[in-house]
Amino acid sequence: MSAADPEKQLEAMVTQTVELAISQKDAYFQEIEASNEILKIKDPKEFVFGLIMGQILGLGVAALAQMKAASGQGNPTPQDQMKVRDMAYKLVPQIRERIFE
Repeated sequence: MSAADPEKQLEAMVTQTVELAISQKDAYFQEIEASNEILKIKDPKEFVFGLIMGQILGLGVAALAQMKAASGQGNPTPQDQMKVRDMAYKLVPQIRERIFE
């Protein structure tokens, strides 16, 4: 990936974050099962979906901040953060399908 195309770089990072987060779903379900007396989660699949979306959005903005800092562009703007959100939201149907399968 070239530094000349930060959008493609960010998109690849969001996709990679999705894959990493989803690869952990079974561990999340096991943790919920083991600790649900404390956690009191009513719908484990919705909880895991929210957890994964939070990871994607948080790590996406963090990666964007790192990319902008490395290129001397400062912090991500609200518009930059919306770009990350839009990239993640485009993947919601696939993410839901993989969690709820």
